[in-house]
Amino acid sequence: MDMGLRNKTALVTGSTKGIGKAIAIELAREGANVIVNGRDNEEVERIVHELKSEFPSTVPQHATADIVDIQQREALLEKYPDIDILVNSMGIYEIMSYEDVNDEVWEQYFRTNVLAANGLSKFYLPRMLRNNFGRIIFIASEEAIMPSGQMPQYCMTKSMLLSLSKSISKLTIGTEVTSNTIIPGPTLSENVYQIIDTMFSDDMSFSEKEKKFYSANLPQSEIQRFIKPYEIGRLTAFVCSPYSSAFKGSPIRMDGGMVPTIY
Repeated sequence: MDMGLRNKTALVTGSTKGIGKAIAIELAREGANVIVNGRDNEEVERIVHELKSEFPSTVPQHATADIVDIQQREALLEKYPDIDILVNSMGIYEIMSYEDVNDEVWEQYFRTNVLAANGLSKFYLPRMLRNNFGRIIFIASEEAIMPSGQMPQYCMTKSMLLSLSKSISKLTIGTEVTSNTIIPGPTLSENVYQIIDTMFSDDMSFSEKEKKFYSANLPQSEIQRFIKPYEIGRLTAFVCSPYSSAFKGSPIRMDGGMVPTIY
């Protein structure tokens, strides 16, 4: 399916690995010119080269920056003042007990998972409105609507993204600009793969390890496997496309059946 994204410019934060990288790949597959962001310049350059090699008709660009740092974020915005698509994928997470989350940790998660995305969105929204086209997407988590209690500092920020996206959407009434949130369930990022792979005997295949982990830890999942990053990437590419213009302020779930509610 041609999603109508050819020659659109897309900034994907945290796009050197995991879900962010998968989104960058799928947008490039659709012909978008992806601006790759990460803190490690070598990794950013590697992904830019990878995209250019696989999708030679596109023009991927590098945006090495720690977008939590205001000065680095402003430098990125000065370099790339006009884009069509913003995917706020960058974020941090860690399992922590509530009593161990001090004020410094709360502030760190708020600055990283919320304020960085908000700073980019606030800058690009007026430009998108003037062009009467734009997509702002926040990558949340099932933890935003179904907190497990294992990482309250992370859940808080992901819930905030749902509210932020809806608030921004209210400013796009009557335009072809949209703001939406994608809610992935547990996804097989590089870090998750390594964790699961080392949890069980080397005699087991990864598929066997995955099934055993899900049976013991995530029996509520209906797919009984991790979501593949490319699956989130394909969904995101559609939400970025002109065909998704009726999605306004929507929380869009791809959680593998993790969330037990009907809405």
